[in-house]
This record gives sequence, C-alpha cells and structure tokens, in this order.
Amino acid sequence: MMKSLQIGKAFTLLEPGPVVLVTTHDGGKDNVMTISWTMVVDFTPRFAITTGPWNHSYAALRRTKECVIAIPTVDLIDPVVGVGTCSGADTDKFARFGLTPAKAKRVRAPLIAECVANIECRVVDIVKKHDIVVLEGVAAWVDATRKETRTLHAVGDGTFIVDGRRIDRRKAMRSKLPAGV
Repeated sequence: MMKSLQIGKAFTLLEPGPVVLVTTHDGGKDNVMTISWTMVVDFTPRFAITTGPWNHSYAALRRTKECVIAIPTVDLIDPVVGVGTCSGADTDKFARFGLTPAKAKRVRAPLIAECVANIECRVVDIVKKHDIVVLEGVAAWVDATRKETRTLHAVGDGTFIVDGRRIDRRKAMRSKLPAGV
C-alpha cells in the first residue's frame, strides 16, 4: 500500500550516486570536497556535479577549470563523511582524514590513492541558475587490485546505501551501448 511522503523529502527517492570526492588545486594547496549530487551527461565522457560558492573548493574549481572526481568505496565512509562536514578553508582534509594525494597526468588537482577510481576533468560549463558544473573527463584511472569495490549512495538524510551484487544484461542491451563498453 502506497503512503504519502512529504514532497520536501522526494529527493531521497532519486538521490543519485555514487558519492564522490572532488579534488581541486588552487595554485597553492590541494583540497577535497564530498559531492553526492552527480550525473553522467553522455558517453563523450561528460559529467555534472552540483556545487556552488558555499563550498570552499568552488573558487578553485571556477578559476582553474579543472578537478578530479575520485570514487571512494564503502570502507572509506568515515573519511567521506568527515570531508563533507568540515571546510578546506581551515582544514587540511587530506591529512586529517588520511587521504593520499597522487599526481594526476592532465590536471593539477590530485587523484586520491585510496579511491577505487579517479577521473581527471576539465570544466566545460557552469550553469549558475542551478549550481551545476559540467565536466569533461580527460583521463581515468582504476585500481584493479582493490578488493573492496562497493560504492556509497547518499540518501540525503544522513544514511547511505551500499552497492550490492552486479547483474549482467550487456548482451540484451548491446544495441544501446557505445562500442567497447
């Protein structure tokens, strides 16, 4: 039986995932922020995140027009939450939460060594009306040796959902997938 849900909580039904860590470099120091609102725009690869001036990293993101989307796994939930609940204005989040910055190849923002994957990105558009930053992936890295690969999905109310088992339907969807996927 369906029951009514307050419309103000409807976002918890659609909250995208996974939760990611977005790194920036402002010319002097590295920073990292937690972002739970992400979107794949198309196969080119284009992505979008929602952030704005309330995040300390936003100024560096706007100025440098580059960042790294680092994809953490469930074993990093405490650093992910910690990064998202303090400001890089007064905290070295890498040191505080035991994250290791690693040199990227195409952008100055660092990869995060503990994450299962990292995507180096350049900003291609900022839609100010909705605080949407459109990114183009320029390089991607995956740690194939990592045993834990389950990602986190924020519900939006302080709880998280963890990926479960993978179900393969590639054969049935082949006509809709880009070549090589």
